[in-house]
Amino acid sequence: MNTPELAGLTSVVRRSAVRTRSHVYICLGVVAALTTALSGCSASSSSGSGSGAPVVGVDYPRSDTDFWNSYIKYTPDFAKELGLELKTTNSQNDVAKLTANAQTFISQGVKGVAMAPQDTAAIAPTLEQLSAKKIPVVTVDTRPDSGDVYMVVRADNRAYGEKACRFLGAKLGGKGTVVMLQGDLASINGRDRTEAFNDCMKSNYPAMTVLGEATNWDGAVAAQKLQTDLTAHADIKGVYMQSSFALAGTLQVLKQRDLLVGPQDPKHVFVVSNDGIPEELRNIADGHIDATVSQPADLYAKYALQYLKAAIDGKTFNPGKTDHDSTIVKVRDGMLEDQLSAPLVTADGGSFDGVSSLKSDDKSLWGNKLQ
Repeated sequence: MNTPELAGLTSVVRRSAVRTRSHVYICLGVVAALTTALSGCSASSSSGSGSGAPVVGVDYPRSDTDFWNSYIKYTPDFAKELGLELKTTNSQNDVAKLTANAQTFISQGVKGVAMAPQDTAAIAPTLEQLSAKKIPVVTVDTRPDSGDVYMVVRADNRAYGEKACRFLGAKLGGKGTVVMLQGDLASINGRDRTEAFNDCMKSNYPAMTVLGEATNWDGAVAAQKLQTDLTAHADIKGVYMQSSFALAGTLQVLKQRDLLVGPQDPKHVFVVSNDGIPEELRNIADGHIDATVSQPADLYAKYALQYLKAAIDGKTFNPGKTDHDSTIVKVRDGMLEDQLSAPLVTADGGSFDGVSSLKSDDKSLWGNKLQ
């Protein structure tokens, strides 16, 4: 039934609906305009990030050692502190994966890349690709054999070998046989540590014998070769592990042979490691190993990202002392290296043939600050 009252009500509803639709269209138009404006702002951002923070890529070289896992832990914290947006990959000690990861970073529009190439010869083509895209590169812990990078962040790896040599030479009175569990001689770190240790032994302790064992940074290989050497050479009194990758296997082998005894025991085998991870520091305190060289995982993460930010900001550096207790050296044309401090760590903090050390419980060591 269509009464006058009902007709009037229908008219009011129709006018209200028209106004409502108009408001909807207007609102949709405003939203569309805002969306377009915001999209335009995002697309023109120089950082490639919706947050406005510069985007950088960090390739983790591996995650099978406590040292590199510590580096992985520190990296996001320092990225946040420096106002950087982080993209990460893990090349798992494989240069082919590192090359693929670099391509991923390029496609993500990163403004800089930090990497730690384990094969320092094979990385050259990847560096060329990044250079062609004008993407600055900072390498961490390792130095490429060729190619240009913005900065190399590492410690003086020859000093690592020298410090290990001096410690063992002093402890053993310049006599006896020591095993050197080398890293990968395809990497600059393996070569530097090996050459420096051998040179130091030859120059300062000519009566000592060094058994060099290539391990490719593989703990199982290191343990097997140490076992073989201990069987063949009864006079072995020292072990130099070029990285903590060999720690667990070395301790196991010594324990199996009843050689994991305190330093006062005549059977004690003096062990020097390299990294400064918490497990090494605990084993020094317990008398199971005797020394390590503390490689600064925290500072590697901090300064790798700080140099990437500097590269993005257009800053340049020259050789010389820094404001963070290190020295920038010119390795070759187009390559600078910031050589960070890496102290020898021992149980008593003593000096060994002119090399000073820190005690294993020193609070300044990153391995004692890691939570």
